[in-house]
Formats: sequence, C-alpha cells, structure tokens
Amino acid sequence: MTDAENRKPRSDEARSVFAPPGPPAADGESSTTSEFAVPDGLAVPRGGPESETTSEFAVPDGLTVPQQPGAESEGSAFSPPRTYSARQAPPAFTPPVGIPAVSLTKDLPWQDRMRTMLRMPVAERPAPEPVQKAEEEGPAVPRVLDLTLRIGELLLAGGEGAEDVEAAMFAVCRSYGLDRCEPTVTFTLLSISYQPSLVDDPVTASRTVRRRGTDYTRLAAVFRLVDDLSDPETHISLEEAYRRLAEIRRNRHPYPTWVLTSASGLLAGAASVLVGGDLVVFVAAALGAMLGDRLAWLCAGRGLPEFYQFMVAALPPGAIGVALTLAHVDVEASAVITGGLFALLPGRALVAGVQDGLTGFYITAAARLLEVMYFFVGIVIGVLVMLYVGVQVGAHLNPDAALGLAERPLWQIGASMLLSLTFAVLLQQERSTVLAVTLNGGVAWSVYGAMHYAGGISPVASTAAAAGLVGLFGQLLARYRFASALPYTTAAIGPLLPGSATYFGLLSIAQNEVDKGLVSLTKAVALAMAIAIGVNLGSEISRLFLRIGSVEKRRAAKRTRGF
Repeated sequence: MTDAENRKPRSDEARSVFAPPGPPAADGESSTTSEFAVPDGLAVPRGGPESETTSEFAVPDGLTVPQQPGAESEGSAFSPPRTYSARQAPPAFTPPVGIPAVSLTKDLPWQDRMRTMLRMPVAERPAPEPVQKAEEEGPAVPRVLDLTLRIGELLLAGGEGAEDVEAAMFAVCRSYGLDRCEPTVTFTLLSISYQPSLVDDPVTASRTVRRRGTDYTRLAAVFRLVDDLSDPETHISLEEAYRRLAEIRRNRHPYPTWVLTSASGLLAGAASVLVGGDLVVFVAAALGAMLGDRLAWLCAGRGLPEFYQFMVAALPPGAIGVALTLAHVDVEASAVITGGLFALLPGRALVAGVQDGLTGFYITAAARLLEVMYFFVGIVIGVLVMLYVGVQVGAHLNPDAALGLAERPLWQIGASMLLSLTFAVLLQQERSTVLAVTLNGGVAWSVYGAMHYAGGISPVASTAAAAGLVGLFGQLLARYRFASALPYTTAAIGPLLPGSATYFGLLSIAQNEVDKGLVSLTKAVALAMAIAIGVNLGSEISRLFLRIGSVEKRRAAKRTRGF
C-alpha cells in the first residue's frame, strides 16, 4: 500500500471525538461518536463568532434601567442613586462635609462627659484614646463587665438615678478601652452588652439588685473610684479597682446605731417646731420618733418587709399625740404627729423616681414611685389606726386647727437647719458634707417662707422654687467636688416635705370626712411632686452654666411630641 493510500481516511475508522455525528456508514457499521457531541434531532442555535458571556450581575432582559445624563451605560454598586443630590443629601448618607468630630473637654466631671456620649449614636461617639491602664493585650472583657456591674449595683442600691448609673457604667467600660458598650438600668436589673465590631459576637452580662441601703458615704467612695478610673492620667489596673471596690463594701457605716436613733428623734422634734410646736411638743415628737425607729429596727431584724416597718414606725407618734390629747395637756397634738411623719416620709425615693421619669427612664421611675406609694400606704395605715382609736375613745382632734407657721421665722430657720443636719446623719453622709447640706436646707426654708408667708404665693409654687434652689446649689457643689449630688440635695429638701398636709388628710379620713381628707392628701401629693420636679429642674439649670466642650451641645433624649 502506498503512502497516499495510508493518508486517505477510511469509513470504518473512528471519527474525531469533537466532530458531530454523521449519517451511518454505507456498509452498516456504526461509527464511534463523542460524549460531548450534540445528539441527532437537537437544534443548536448558531451565534456569532464568539459565545456571549453572561453574569449574575447583568441586567435581565426586559428590565429598563433609567440612566442619568452623562452617566455610564453600565450601573455600578458605588454610583449614587438617581434621586441623590449632594446639596440635599438624605440622612441615610454621610453628608459631603462629613460628620463633625466631637471632642470633650477632659477637665469636666466624668458625669457630664459620659452622659453626653451616652446620648450619641454609637457610630458618632468619639473614639477612646490609646489605653494606658491595661496590659499589652488588655484585661479580659468579662472581668471588665463584671466590675462595671458591681459598681452600678452599689450606685443603684444607694439611691442614685438611672441616668447617672448608666453614665458611671459607661465610664468604667470606656476607661478600659471598651467603647462599643451599651449599659441598661432598670429598678432591679443591670445589664451591659459589648460588641467589639459588627462582625464579632457581642458579650452580655447582667446582675440583679436585691438589697438596697442608705449609705451616702459608700456612694461618695464609689464616685471617687469611678472618677479615678475615668481620669486618663491615673493608671489603675483591674486588680486595683477590685481591691478598692472590696474595701468600699467592707467599710462600716460612719455613725453607730444610737446616733441614728437620736438623729431620728431630733429630726421629728425639729419638724414639730417647724410647724409651730414648743419645747414639750419637741420632746414628745422626739420620743415618738425614737420609739418608732426602734420598733422598725426590730421588725427589720425579724425579716419583715419595709411596708410593715413603716406601718409600725408610724404607730408611736400617733399614739403619743392621742395620749397628750386625752390627758388634756395644753399642747398641739397635731404638731407631735406631724413631726413624727416628717421622719418617715420617703423623700429620697420620691426624688429619685421623679428624676428617672423626667430623664426618660419610665420603667425605673414607675417602679420607684410604686415603692413610694407602698411606703406611704404603710404610713397611712399606721397613723390611721391610732387616729381611729383616739377618735373612738373620745380624743378631740380638730382637722381644721391651723398650725402656727409664720410667727417665729428665726426659730423656724434654725429648726429647718437642724432637720437637714439630722436627715444627713440618717442618710449616712460624710461629715465633710453635713455643713453644706445644713446651710442648703436653711436657704430652702428661707426662700419658701419668704415666698409663701411674706409674698402670699401658693405653697406649691413656693415649694417648687425652694426645691429648685436646692437642686441648683447641690449640683454646683457636687460638680465642684466631683461627687454625687444626692448628699447635697436629699437632706436639704427635708423641711419642705408635706408632713402637715398628710396628717390633716389622714385625720379627716379617720373622722369620716373623706372629701376633706382627699383634698388634703391631694395637696400633699402636689407638694411632693413640686419638690421632686424642682430639684431636677435646678440640677438641669446648673448644667447650663457648665461648658460641655464639644462641637455640638449636650443632646437631650428625643421623644414624641404628642403623636
């Protein structure tokens, strides 16, 4: 066979694997086809010289995309929308000039700096400076959150407002480099969540507040600890912070029990003089209050709830007032009972509850005010029991008797200062703050007496103005000393508490004059709300004199406006 014959293809040889199948061979033998060949009878559309390359990002057929003049034919994920305008940019996009940086002045109190940043969105908060207090890798996040919750627990249990507790918790976290954290405070539950970035899982911790106590010395120590932690020039490790917190917890109260009992009696005696009592009334009110205090301590030792403690503590002042009336002693029994009520009215919890409501913490405010209502109901039951017994045995108690309030202004100012001093001792305040709060209480009563008795202004407006000055001076003193404002305001509002209105309302109800009693109790509630609102308003006014030191002003919480 020649070479030409060898090069000539034969019909029985295998076709190419890429060639399409042809008709069967003439001799009937089957030809070998490729597995990629198109089967017979399937029409394949013929395209151009090259196949069209499609993409999952291509615009589907039939969809018309409007194009802007001068824009490219193909859309981009980074091109602005058709309705976008640089001059009238919607809030969803970053403005062309960028977001203004917020720089807070370092010499301001940490309360104002942290409160300002808490009211900002997380993305707009200024980034923290390089952490100098931590080790190379920084402390463990769960330990920082645990320390934060323990500090917040002491503040909330001591009566601090929810907004200030959140500010303190945020300050502690930020001092250790945890800036993307969100604290949450309710009446009995504290929680905090930290998320390092948008792609990391958040770390959340919580703590329950089960016991509450009144110790403003401990509260001031916690404030100093938070102030040292938030100071960039102070280097406090996590172990050192735990050690100081343990010392704060172990510290004993600054005043022994007998001093607290004596202070309770002096408070009731000063309140009785404030409403027109004499020396005999002073002694009787003091004895009733001290006896009630001891009975309340006995109930607390037996584990009874605070509701029954207030009810038992209200029995002795009412009993002594009824006994003096039955003995025909020429004294004002109403002043004795009113003085005893002054020592029991929960002014601290009332101010904290109203403050939480005014600052937007409605759940905590509702819980605090409900607690105040329970305490008040306990006092009402205790006093009503004694007044009802006195009426039944023939005691002549006159609910229309006017107390002599405007005849001795100097004695009343002195009594108001003594009342504030003893109230400060009952709150376990530091000795360095007692003098300031005593003077603040005297100023409060002087303003109230000048407006109500000399000026003839309504008692509610006079009480609100006097409480506003208490809040103003207390907040300024607290900012001057970088401390909490509660030790400078709570005891100073003692002379303004509505003890006489509460007593006369209860006496009218005991004598079946329910309408008169409800009117008098409504007046007492109005006076109490005026005190709380005035203190909060004075605190807010004081912040107007403080320079926040940022590009934007201190943001208030945006709420609905009636819709």
